Amino acid sequence: MGSSAFKKSPQSKRGSKHSKLYRDKPAKEEQTRAMSLAGVSCLVTGAGGFLGQRIVRLLLEEDEALAEIRLLDKDFSREALWSFGKFQGKTEVKILEGDIRDVEFLHRACQGVSLVIHTASIIDTLGLVEKQLLWEVNVTGTQMLLEACAHCNVQHFIYTSTIEVAGPNCRGDPIFNGDEDTPYESTSKFPYAQSKRLAEECVLKADGQMLKDGGVLVTCALRSMYIFGEGCPFLQGHLDKCLLNKNVYLRFSRKEALVNPVYVGNIAWAHVQAAKALQVPQKARHIRGQFYYISDDTPHMSYADLNYELTKELGFAIEPWLPMPLTMLYYFSLLLEIVSFMLRPFVRYIPSTNRHLVTLLNTPFTFSYRKAQKDFGYVPRYTWEEAKRYTSQWIASIVPQRREYLKSKKA
Repeated sequence: MGSSAFKKSPQSKRGSKHSKLYRDKPAKEEQTRAMSLAGVSCLVTGAGGFLGQRIVRLLLEEDEALAEIRLLDKDFSREALWSFGKFQGKTEVKILEGDIRDVEFLHRACQGVSLVIHTASIIDTLGLVEKQLLWEVNVTGTQMLLEACAHCNVQHFIYTSTIEVAGPNCRGDPIFNGDEDTPYESTSKFPYAQSKRLAEECVLKADGQMLKDGGVLVTCALRSMYIFGEGCPFLQGHLDKCLLNKNVYLRFSRKEALVNPVYVGNIAWAHVQAAKALQVPQKARHIRGQFYYISDDTPHMSYADLNYELTKELGFAIEPWLPMPLTMLYYFSLLLEIVSFMLRPFVRYIPSTNRHLVTLLNTPFTFSYRKAQKDFGYVPRYTWEEAKRYTSQWIASIVPQRREYLKSKKA
């Protein structure tokens, strides 16, 4: 592991805002410090997850080493720990296993940290997770982390939000190449979307909050498109269904429902770029209290066609049509929701689809990253060709083991 020091903490017990924030510095000093995280102590929550791991890797690859990176998650896989160990450098790495709902644990994690990148959350598009747990982690956990930051004098806070905060709404109103100023009536009452919206609001309202040492907390939020790439659990789930369907992907979204997914390496890079910009007072003034849509140069296509595009050269196909007309599919999903509601007193039945998911997957909804490019210099680090190649190679590498797994499960 080279000179990186891995330390593992004991398991936790479960249980006027813009004025005088920064002083102008000589231009030469500004230029020297510009876009660098040298000497910064950073905490990454959800560091063992799909996106969190990629952010940590990029931080460890920085030419100018951070002072310390603390990796927080409920647990870490051996593969995640191994991947962190591959990147040698001068940055000290500390592993913190614990629950984001544990106040004492969060205070210990934030002590001495100047930057928090908060990716930890429960992602639930089907309603598999109890609403109380979803709220405790996504909303209350974020609020408790912000309180810990104020108590421990953390200066900068970046929150990983989601496109679902914006929509699509229950009417399925489309957006084509929208931006942060695009007017849109978001009416989604789906628990996951609600929890992320409330958490984002908490983060942005916390901007300018006074710290114990007299400074102020500076926050921003990055609204990510659907994230694909190596290790994506959703891609693996769709692959499994494809293998069970004789190498033909199920069509769950119509071809016209254009979206612009983002490669995991690019959304991770956006976090790093935002973190660097926050170190520069002139840039931080523009970023603070703002949310940003983060996409890249992935061609606009439907969610179903993304699966096909990433694997067509491996010999996979895709169904040409939805299993039934869209309106019929919507009301079929409503029927399943009614059945689930009626069975609730006796058994917990979670349908394989719902109206929210049908609308989400079949509404054109695309956004530009222009504002992020303008305010903190975000430019995708990986081209679409690179993203497609890396993701396709990963899918090809897991096909044999997924076949064996599905075969053994069937037996």
